[in-house]
Parts: sequence; structure tokens; C-alpha cells
Amino acid sequence: MQITREEETREKEQEVQQYLTFMIAGEEYGISLLKVKEIIEYDTVTPVPKTPEWIRGVINLRGSVVPVIDLAVKFRLPSSVASRLTCIVIAEVQCGSEATVLGVMADSVRQVIDLKPNDVEQPPAFGTRVNVEYLLGMARSGKKFCLILNTDKVLSTDELLELPDTVEEPVPESEVSPEAPAVATHQTAVAAPE
Repeated sequence: MQITREEETREKEQEVQQYLTFMIAGEEYGISLLKVKEIIEYDTVTPVPKTPEWIRGVINLRGSVVPVIDLAVKFRLPSSVASRLTCIVIAEVQCGSEATVLGVMADSVRQVIDLKPNDVEQPPAFGTRVNVEYLLGMARSGKKFCLILNTDKVLSTDELLELPDTVEEPVPESEVSPEAPAVATHQTAVAAPE
């Protein structure tokens, strides 16, 4: 049986995957184009109390509440500053058996690139600002590399569930001594033994 040129081309095209690349803190990152639902202009983001610092807040996307993640903060870089090029990449990630829609704050969107599996190199165990667990690999982009993100890991909602409640609750006035400040927390209300 002879393989036709069409079948060969079709097989090669199936190997090629497309990635949307965007800039965060001067570095280029990429996510699978299949995970991207849309790209929107950065607009009003409403902060939500008691969320991790890398959750910028939420947006109203046609009646749906969508969390917006600042990956710069998650990668322990300075917080992104909104500019006229700043946008939000709306992506869909798998969380268990459910698909969840999240927004990723990007300084700017660069391009869509086609990569074959052999174009993506394994990330080094050290030397990147990003947790290696968050990376699928690295692809050459001119003289630099584009870090290809594993969206299901880096945008995982499991991390939110594992976070302890870091915000302290106020102590009821009945438990606060007269010498204590008016607004006290459980930590400041405990007096040292004399």
C-alpha cells in the first residue's frame, strides 16, 4: 500500500500545535491555542478579599464571573502594571472533570506560533523564574526562549483550595481587655503571662 502525499502532509499537520504567545515582565510565554477562548482588552477588574495576591480580581464577561490571574505575581515577579497594550487572555482549564474559565493578565499579546513536538525542549531543572512543574517546555523564539506553560497546572484551582485562611478574624469585643486596641485580632488579644 502506497502512502500518498496528502496523507503524509495530513500526518505532519496533526503533529504541529499552535500556541498563543504573550509577554509578562519582559519574558515571552505561550499557551496552547486550543485552551484560549478569546482575548479581551484589560478593563475593570474587581478585587476580591481573602484571595491570593496573584488573583487580581474578577471580571464580568457577558454575565459570567471570571477570575483574573496575574502570572507575574504568581511567578514572584513585580505585579503587572496595566497599560494600553495590557489584555486578558481568557482560557479554559481542566479542573478534575470540569472545565473552568479563567483570565490571564498579559502585558501584551505577541503572536501565534506553530510548533512540532521536537521544537519544544524540556525545561532545565533550574534557572527559570517559573516553577518547572508549570512548564510543558521551552521553544526557541529568536535568540531567546518562549516558555510554554502547562495551563492545567499553572492555572489550577487546586492551589486555591489548598490555601489556608490567612486573613485574621476580629476578636469579639467581649474577649478584648480594656487596655487593648479597639480592633484586635486573635494574635494581638493574647496577653503574655506575668
